[in-house]
Amino acid sequence: MIKSAKRDRAATSQHISFCAMRLTDEHGLDGFTMDDLAEASGVSRRTLFNYFPGKLDAVLGEWPTLDDDDVDEFRAGGPEGDLLLDLRTLVMPLLGDKTIDREVLQMSRRVLKGNPRLMGAIHHRYEAISTDVVEHVVVREGATFGKANATVAITILGALFGAALDAYLDDPRGRAFPHHFDQSLSTARSLLGA
Repeated sequence: MIKSAKRDRAATSQHISFCAMRLTDEHGLDGFTMDDLAEASGVSRRTLFNYFPGKLDAVLGEWPTLDDDDVDEFRAGGPEGDLLLDLRTLVMPLLGDKTIDREVLQMSRRVLKGNPRLMGAIHHRYEAISTDVVEHVVVREGATFGKANATVAITILGALFGAALDAYLDDPRGRAFPHHFDQSLSTARSLLGA
């Protein structure tokens, strides 16, 4: 019953965020009200505010978190014993367990690129999770590996994500995002001689 309630809450949250994203795409962030969002998403104003304090948060949605068991396994050196592969395994669940919808991603990119406040907020969220992952890398690899090397590893991961996202959105064959991420990772290893 608890899992069902969490699933229902997550589905409602995603629906509200999708509606907020669509309204932002159509009217701009300042072109609609929270009342408009409540109506578009089919929830009461009170329910809406139980999920998100404002439009910016509604558009960005709930930020995913790393699974504690995955973090513990990563810090212990697993699951593969290869830093980049293990980082991939650690962060891939942040994308969700469903196939990423290309049209929604394209809309998200338009909305984010068209609004500096949203770009600033998403960057702030990215920095927060990156800081956590850098700490996990340092714990895993040891103090001699250091924060600077961990930061480089996370920066590479972010660049690979960006390249994979572009490839995913442009793929006429419709292959899944993890395929493109793995291709980017393979290319980076080849270029870096790793």
